[in-house]
Amino acid sequence: MLIESGSPVAADTRVEISLTINGEARTLQVAPWTTLLDLLRERLDLTGTKKGCDHGQCGACTVLVNGTRVNSCLALAVMKDGAEITTVEGLARMSGGNGLHPLQEAFVEHDAFQCGYCTPGQLCSAAGMLAEGHATTRDEIREAMSGNICRCGAYTNIVDAIEDVMQSGAQG
Repeated sequence: MLIESGSPVAADTRVEISLTINGEARTLQVAPWTTLLDLLRERLDLTGTKKGCDHGQCGACTVLVNGTRVNSCLALAVMKDGAEITTVEGLARMSGGNGLHPLQEAFVEHDAFQCGYCTPGQLCSAAGMLAEGHATTRDEIREAMSGNICRCGAYTNIVDAIEDVMQSGAQG
């Protein structure tokens, strides 16, 4: 690997970064090419975030970075230095309660998952979408969530769950 100056980077090179992950401040040493997804799953054991396609096409790895939806498989950890990361494990903390986030409750109530593999990415993406405030109709929810694929086809129930939370105003 070459750095900007054209000098090679040794395979054992590490960069210190600071992140707040699910409310916990962390200082970590990472290789410059480590993705946020690999850092979360392999180093921090936050395995709720899934590795689906590893190309940013399925949304299974979606997390919130400073409240914005991000495909963590496409984000280098070093580029997120100083950021606040929320994974599916930290969603409940967003709502201020000790139980489930309202979206998690709605997904259960509306049976918005089948195999569950895409569910963490769907939940994080939905939380980010609700915070954005742009989607107000079912069609707009579908469009805003189009980057998250559900191979089982639970889309109708996912939209039902998100719409229910949106209408209740309990967005976390």
